[in-house]
Amino acid sequence: MTKRLKAYILFVFFVSFGIAIFSGPIHIDITLYTQLLVIYLLFTTFYSHLKTIVKTGRVNIDYSVSYGLSFGLAAGPLGLFLFEVINRFYVFLYRKKTDTADEDEFLHTFYNIGAPTILHSLGFYLYYWLFPYFDQIPLFGFWILLILIVFLIDMLSSVLLLGVFYSMGDMQTRVDSINFIKARSKADSLQKAISNGLLFIFITEGRWELMLALFLLNYLSSRAAVLKSQSIQHKMERDRFEQMAYTDFLTKLHNRTFMNKVMNELNGSDETIGIAVCDIDNFKQINDTYNHTVGDYVIHHVAKRLKSLLGENDFLFRSGGEEFTIILRNRSFSECEALIKTIQHEIEQLQIVTKYRSEEIFISCTASFGMYYFTTLEKIDIKQGYVQADDLLYKAKGLGKNQVISKNGIRNEPLCGQFESNVSNAEVK
Repeated sequence: MTKRLKAYILFVFFVSFGIAIFSGPIHIDITLYTQLLVIYLLFTTFYSHLKTIVKTGRVNIDYSVSYGLSFGLAAGPLGLFLFEVINRFYVFLYRKKTDTADEDEFLHTFYNIGAPTILHSLGFYLYYWLFPYFDQIPLFGFWILLILIVFLIDMLSSVLLLGVFYSMGDMQTRVDSINFIKARSKADSLQKAISNGLLFIFITEGRWELMLALFLLNYLSSRAAVLKSQSIQHKMERDRFEQMAYTDFLTKLHNRTFMNKVMNELNGSDETIGIAVCDIDNFKQINDTYNHTVGDYVIHHVAKRLKSLLGENDFLFRSGGEEFTIILRNRSFSECEALIKTIQHEIEQLQIVTKYRSEEIFISCTASFGMYYFTTLEKIDIKQGYVQADDLLYKAKGLGKNQVISKNGIRNEPLCGQFESNVSNAEVK
């Protein structure tokens, strides 16, 4: 922690201490104050156990509902300061015990005492200064005043936090500062105004049962919101880890693990597909001539071109080092064959520009394809279809590379159709 940040936090704390001391004694009798202290500490303790903490920069910010304004309106700045001292040091000790404290949690505790005391003391003075004027507004004068005070306090709270971020070097520009202030939720401010307003009314009227009911209601609704947020976050984390498990790091395509998953889902689905296996020709020569970095760039570039030529219902996987597997859907045999030949031609036309030993180089490459067209019935396992496509790829390699060998495996096609397909298979480009 920088010296500037330490000085800023201690300045905030001692300003709050001065306000508390010079504002005079606690504004209610000691019995009522003790009762309020116990009730407020009970529920703020519950709130401290909820995960309402968000990491901003290098600081944890607690966004739970604050009841300090209602306490300050009833007890005055000194009573508020004592409440914040007891409350915040309890939170500090709890976080130390559960090993959830920041590295500088002890010093942050002084800020968490000082800032709310300053802000809610300001709310105290504004309320008692302006209330006679707003009280003349029928029905809603009290609420209008309280909402305005809370919105002002929340804006100033963001300003005080900006002082923390500037001291740490986490906030650099005026635009960032304005966006941080604007990010404050207006709905949360409104909830805070209504909650503190009702609590202040219940305190002045001695309605303890309603005060406890409101605390409990807010706690339960906040707990439900936190649990829902955690559930969403856990799902996002699971989805992210699943995506990482199914994604090839180099090409960002689906990997072989995901290919096996898709094959299992398609197997026995009675869907007619074309499965093609593609292999970059003479790839070892590229690595030997240049290096693996250049080779990786070629793989990445070929993958990008392959993906650009496929439809949204098709699948593309990196199934090996320089090998890709394509599953074509919702197409006839002739459409699948034509598309694979188009892809083969597009790769042949590629001019890959990269750098080798600080010099710009141009690399061309070709690829061979084996494509098998069939229906995914239980008697024809999709992995058998993949093996058929792989065998056709090896035939293409053996016949000189840079070509497509395809086969129509649907047995119920007319004999003339099968014959035409086999003639097409024998073509060598």
